Amino acid sequence: MNLHMTNKSCDETFQKQLLPPIYGIEMCVALAGNIFALWLLVTKERRNWHTGVVFSCNLAISDILYSLTLPLLIDYYSNEKRWKFGSPACKIERYLFTCNLYVSMFFIMCISINRYLAIVHPFFTRKSVRPRHAKIASVLVWVTVAVISAPVLWFAGVRETGVTRKGLKCFTYTNAKPKQKLIFSLFIATIGCLVPFLVTIASYIGVIRVVLKNRNITMLEKRKVALIVALVCILYLISFVPYHILHICNFHMKRSCFVYKAYQVSRGLASLNMCLHPILYMAVFDSIRTACCRRNSNESFNMQTQQSSP
Repeated sequence: MNLHMTNKSCDETFQKQLLPPIYGIEMCVALAGNIFALWLLVTKERRNWHTGVVFSCNLAISDILYSLTLPLLIDYYSNEKRWKFGSPACKIERYLFTCNLYVSMFFIMCISINRYLAIVHPFFTRKSVRPRHAKIASVLVWVTVAVISAPVLWFAGVRETGVTRKGLKCFTYTNAKPKQKLIFSLFIATIGCLVPFLVTIASYIGVIRVVLKNRNITMLEKRKVALIVALVCILYLISFVPYHILHICNFHMKRSCFVYKAYQVSRGLASLNMCLHPILYMAVFDSIRTACCRRNSNESFNMQTQQSSP
């Protein structure tokens, strides 16, 4: 059976109505938030590039690169799912989506390990951990993700579908056999999602134990930890875990329209992580937190002034 004809009976109207505005909002929010964060990193944090800042910079660059491809998807779903940009653009878009997804999880893992070392082993961190170590780790993350995502460049492509064959559609697994798709899906879900998830959770379990026991940790540091833990939980519950579960379920339950629709929605939610990363940066470097707090203070002051004026 043709792999791409398994869900042909499902109504795809919801995709054409729901996904374009979702991708449009995500693109605007992600570009604004990450460009602003990157600007602060370059201008305000240039003398304070500690390990957390290095990881945040790489995360922001990844988000900006993928955000620039979202207009292709907006046009694709708005135009009755007709891909008019050619097979190379389809491959690049699918590859960048995969890279951004796993780069996000790996750098969140790095930020979590960095926070663990800073709180649980502060003397070792001050003595031995330097920004150059974070730069080396960042290079390793990019290389690892680029390698494990490389099969997407081969698998992805365009193909005519449907009885009328009115146009081309962009698929992640056009050139993949069912067995290849299953093996690759399980492999990348394990290496790219499960491993970073377990390491991240283990890091924050250690951090939370120390924070609860150590009274010398400042309230600001506790708030940073709480912010990171809460955001990481949200990211995995909304963006990362549902996408991987539904991705594999959609392969096994090819005739289920409900699973197919849920999987398509999860693709849109998977890109939501780009919009939430600027909140994560608030716990990592001070300038973005200061800028946001200053803006809130100014807005509050303006509101009070307006209310008090005759």
